[in-house]
Amino acid sequence: MGTGSTVRQATAADRDPLIAAFAAASFDEAVTVWILHGHPAEQFLAGWVPDLIDKALREDEIWIAEADGSIRAVSLWQTVTSVDRYAAEAAELRAAADAAPEVSALRRAAYVTGLLAREHPREFPHRYLQVIVTVPEHRGKGAGGAILTDRLKAASDASIPAFLEASTQRSARLYARKGFVREGQTHTLPEDGPTLIPMWFRG
Repeated sequence: MGTGSTVRQATAADRDPLIAAFAAASFDEAVTVWILHGHPAEQFLAGWVPDLIDKALREDEIWIAEADGSIRAVSLWQTVTSVDRYAAEAAELRAAADAAPEVSALRRAAYVTGLLAREHPREFPHRYLQVIVTVPEHRGKGAGGAILTDRLKAASDASIPAFLEASTQRSARLYARKGFVREGQTHTLPEDGPTLIPMWFRG
């Protein structure tokens, strides 16, 4: 695994440090930067991150790499058996965006979720790596790689493929080194947004 990192599944007891670590780690993630362009960071911290973490703790899995009592990297994983949840989330965000057209972050978030609902693979079941981020001061120490090694071994052992969308060429190269292969059509987000690169790990 990564240097000094232990990988484990997070629980509700980790909620507050999870929120702090995820907020610190995700500000420069390409899709998040695009969604939040021109949006107050305080609202991001106070609203979106806690909601995201709470939902993942309830419905999905959060896997972390930690060392010396602190969270170094955070990843959100889903087991996908249909795209119904993505269609419901897209409809909910579209309604919120229509109700507040002046909030560009809502409009962009609705665009991304709508794209996901339309284009997410229909190969079931699979594990979906929704996002993986590393706290800035711990980057380059192998924390994110430790999570990937652990979770991909589990997927391989269970004979379940894993899917993600890389949001930069650099991250795509990192995923490729872990065994992911580019497969499917890329999608470039509008308004100078990043290009999402679909990748599969099939064990």
